[in-house]
Amino acid sequence: MTRPATPAARHTRRKGRRGEQPMVPDAEFTSYYDRPILKASPWTADIPAYLFAGGLAGGSALLGAGADLTDRPALRRAGRFGALGAITASMYFLIHDLGRPSRFVNMLRVAKPTSPMSIGTWILSAFGPMAGIAAAGELKWLLPKPLRRLVGVTERPAGLAAAVVAPAVMSYTAALIADTATPSWHEAYRELPFVFVGSACVASGGLGMLASPVDQAGPARRMALAGAALELAAEHQMEQSMGITSEPLHQGKPGMLLRASKALTIGGAAGTLLARRSRIAGMVSGATLLSASACTRFAIFHAGQESARDPKYTVVPQRERLAQRAR
Repeated sequence: MTRPATPAARHTRRKGRRGEQPMVPDAEFTSYYDRPILKASPWTADIPAYLFAGGLAGGSALLGAGADLTDRPALRRAGRFGALGAITASMYFLIHDLGRPSRFVNMLRVAKPTSPMSIGTWILSAFGPMAGIAAAGELKWLLPKPLRRLVGVTERPAGLAAAVVAPAVMSYTAALIADTATPSWHEAYRELPFVFVGSACVASGGLGMLASPVDQAGPARRMALAGAALELAAEHQMEQSMGITSEPLHQGKPGMLLRASKALTIGGAAGTLLARRSRIAGMVSGATLLSASACTRFAIFHAGQESARDPKYTVVPQRERLAQRAR
């Protein structure tokens, strides 16, 4: 026995035959009372400082290892001390944000390949001792004689081992924040590692120029220029691919910081041309590049926080993804 068609079914057939449009338009949903859908991260300024210091540590380790192999003692010292100082600062900011040192230690109880925070903890734990041994080689004359010999034998292998881990130190923090639901971080997941690596090269190249004489700072200048080119190109591509979630990068405090970062990066990169002949120009350019890298990290951090507070940056990308699947 055939069941009679419902009014809704009859209306659907008539609409299909006549090409009629539905009378009720699609609902435009934002959120209840325009309240945030996502809770902004509880992270404070410790986290962008941690992001900056980690990038500086990785790039400095690369510079120090390269300077060691090419007999540039002043640049080697700058790279090794920079790597140790920056990774110490990075771990301090991370532990301070966690609240208790035991929380960092507890993360070492397991290794979860699917967790950027877990993998990052192991990366820092592997990098830190190697950077420390390499830096101790610059002060081995202060150590007792047996320990001095041990450090003398191990400083170069330790520095090279730190350089092997350095690219992960420079880039894993991008995966860490892009793995969250924060819109402006998550939508940037493709380009953000390149932005962070470029920014790390800018910072470490700047430190090398700041702390080394002109005749030894050539690798630092080249690293800074390559990092500036990579960072600016990746940032441009990132802003194009993020869609509406790129808006916080151009507004308010994040916009001001990102504009400052780009201006300082271009200015510092241009200054490397003068730094080939002038120690003062090298120091000014180096300080400018360090500031540029810090501005980049703080800009991206604050843009993510702003995107979490406004519901449209969550809803609009979701609706766009649903529309693409329906096609």
